[in-house]
Amino acid sequence: MGKKKRDADTTIASNRAAFHNYFILESVEAGIQLVGTEIKSLREGGANLREGYVRFGGGEAYLVNVHISPYARGQSSNHESKRERKLLLHRAEIIRLEITLKQKGLTLVPLRLYWKGNRVKLEIGLAKGKRQYDKRETIAARDARREMDRAVRTRV
Repeated sequence: MGKKKRDADTTIASNRAAFHNYFILESVEAGIQLVGTEIKSLREGGANLREGYVRFGGGEAYLVNVHISPYARGQSSNHESKRERKLLLHRAEIIRLEITLKQKGLTLVPLRLYWKGNRVKLEIGLAKGKRQYDKRETIAARDARREMDRAVRTRV
């Protein structure tokens, strides 16, 4: 059997809840340091970004609380499913993001995990938390847009 061909950017997992709970101000692409069984598990689609966030320590950025399922045939060499994973960013980018987070009280959340060629990349978003009334406004705007689209389709 031959290997499967991947598109340029094939999504492994996305964090739809982040768009509901946060205003995404900016997004950044980062590499992620993984072990072999994590890559194999990601090929099978076993990742959950929902509760993840990025923290800084020692001049490095780490992805925290992201679940990558244990590889089914990994046996004793399997990885820990919720371990901290180092993000691969340029030092200037790390410093800029860290300063922005401290000044404005924002957070960094994972938005999407995807293949880029044969490497796994993570899209992280600089996010500001939504209040309950903001969430209601977003839902109302989406419903209104959906209603207008429906009306246009039936009229034509």
